[in-house]
Amino acid sequence: MKSAYIPVTDEQQAQMLREIGVNSADDLFAAIPESLKLNRGLDLPAPLSEFELKKAAQTLAKKNLDAGSHSCFLGAGIYDHIIPSAVKHIISRQEFYTAYTPYQPEISQGVLQSMFEYQTMIAELTGMDAANASVYDGATALYEAVLLAARYTGRNEVLIARSVNPQYRKVLSSVLRYSDITIREIGFYHQEEGEKSGRINRNELFGAITEKTAAVVIQSPNFFGVMEDLKAVSAKVKEAGALLIAVCDPVSLGVFESPGALGADIAIGEAQPLGNPMNFGGPLLGYFAVKAPYLRRMPGRIVGETTDSEGRRGFVLTIQAREQHIRREKASSNICSNQALNALAATIYLCLVGPKGLREIALRSHQLAVYASRQLEAAGLKLKHRHPFFREFAVQAGDPARANRVLLADGIIGGYELADSLLLAFTEKRTREQIDRLVSILGGIKHG
Repeated sequence: MKSAYIPVTDEQQAQMLREIGVNSADDLFAAIPESLKLNRGLDLPAPLSEFELKKAAQTLAKKNLDAGSHSCFLGAGIYDHIIPSAVKHIISRQEFYTAYTPYQPEISQGVLQSMFEYQTMIAELTGMDAANASVYDGATALYEAVLLAARYTGRNEVLIARSVNPQYRKVLSSVLRYSDITIREIGFYHQEEGEKSGRINRNELFGAITEKTAAVVIQSPNFFGVMEDLKAVSAKVKEAGALLIAVCDPVSLGVFESPGALGADIAIGEAQPLGNPMNFGGPLLGYFAVKAPYLRRMPGRIVGETTDSEGRRGFVLTIQAREQHIRREKASSNICSNQALNALAATIYLCLVGPKGLREIALRSHQLAVYASRQLEAAGLKLKHRHPFFREFAVQAGDPARANRVLLADGIIGGYELADSLLLAFTEKRTREQIDRLVSILGGIKHG
């Protein structure tokens, strides 16, 4: 659905200015010092007709390489999945145009129900007892999870694997810089049982857990695509009275055991792969789910199911007071809103594909990743880590940036650049033909 252009005439502008009691639009900016204002015209080209403007925009757009018409192997937290056209159609309905907080349930049943359904599906996927109505993105979800753990345990140290998404770790370090919470990063194995595994160094982790540890944060599949052993870590974390925070790709939960079943107390992550396009990196959709003891400490909005005075099923914001959202200085969370439209897209997507469809998408992504890894090795390239992965892995490259430039010249969006390798991602959108072309080009580059 395209937005219509609604012009405002000079007379209408003048009327609006009179209504608010000012003489001109400049009066609206009177608080800005003159020294900060641009006292000249903007350096813009001459005006174009509607037809000329569309043509110019299309010419510029053709310079872009988009994932819709090109092979895209870039992942690192945001993934290129097939999105059924029904998703965009439904979220474009005018009932969902605004994501404003539905404080008045009597007129917001549709939005509240969609949030409730989203929470239910996230809780089922993660094996948790409850989920909220979403947060801004995976990074802020991690930050809020750490705050919850610190406040619940009364401790001030968090151990986080260095194999967790570096963007998440950067956000966590930034927002906790002036708090009394200490972050300690735990390395990953470069050599484990004679092979480079990329998994968290459990010996270092277990030696670092003390009575000050509020939480341990592990991502599985981790940033390198490698699967971690959450169950083995969980036992040690619980023994110390700390909480285990699991960062998980929601698509992987279509085939792997849930973090809740493996002993995690909090599950968070990025739900963008569920019906949301990559959009150059945003807007995103952070999911947040917990076991029952932590429900009342969960950030953001929570929708509950109830009945009205006539016994009819209904939905309301629950558990938290309204002050959580509007009186920020008294709130226990820094999340005062949620990604309602993105969460709605995820809800519709999950309803459309269903449990079986999500499993098939996850399996197909994994199968293509395995095929690519074998083809790359057959072409003489080496994987950085020798351990089971889901749909992403790092392949060694002497100059990752150069490899990406060569791929881009051939119309291929390459991988995420690590120091000595390319992190390649595979989804059900990729084909064997696209992978064969990727392998052919990478195999032809000298990686010394």
